Amino acid sequence: MSAETESNGTQVIARAATILRTLEDRPAGLSMSALAKLTDLPRTTVHRLVTSLAAQQLLVQDSYGIKLGPALARLAASAHTDIIALAKPAMETLGRRTRETVDLCVWRGSHTVLVSQYLSDQELRVSSPVSTAFPSHCTAHGKVLLAQQPDTVLEGLLPQLSEVRTAQTLQGVEKLQRMLQQIKREGYAVDREEHARGVCGIAVALLSGVGEPYALALAVPSIRFDEQFDRLLAALMQAKAEIEALMARG
Repeated sequence: MSAETESNGTQVIARAATILRTLEDRPAGLSMSALAKLTDLPRTTVHRLVTSLAAQQLLVQDSYGIKLGPALARLAASAHTDIIALAKPAMETLGRRTRETVDLCVWRGSHTVLVSQYLSDQELRVSSPVSTAFPSHCTAHGKVLLAQQPDTVLEGLLPQLSEVRTAQTLQGVEKLQRMLQQIKREGYAVDREEHARGVCGIAVALLSGVGEPYALALAVPSIRFDEQFDRLLAALMQAKAEIEALMARG
């Protein structure tokens, strides 16, 4: 490889990294022109790089703009070893206490990504592969993390959260806003078959100041959810307190 070729390759990587970093704190996405302006790169260069990154699912381009893609979220999920190790004992205790599936998720704007799971030992149970990305507006862990976001983020993000998964999926910005206010008051979020039929969930945000927004959730078959709700919520709140105490110690 010539020095010139190597230099050109390094430049391409640096420019691609610049685009990814620029989109990191903009979950609502950016237009092509806005991305070119913020990165100080020629629009033709940005277009070429966005096309290449989108082909690898590192970016997604739709009618709302350009945003980080699911492949990047899956890669990011593998980088959470510290919080996974720290939360594992409390997750296992919570799972044994409730006999339901326990999920640890990280917020990625329009989606949350499952980074760790303790699986229920019951025959009828809820299970999802680690690194699965879930829509934020119709899952308990997604909604509780949405409720933690500032209004400036929600203003651009909520109009995009329109995917309907079931007949119970909440639709419309005003309904979503009212739901988030309720979550802030109560301190937890609930999903009653909004993401998938037969599946319910309850989640709390982990408030630690670690820099990444995480949620702890219980995923429960709908047939058992309401009859166990108070017990599930109490156990979840106890696990939240245990994990946050460990986080505070560093």
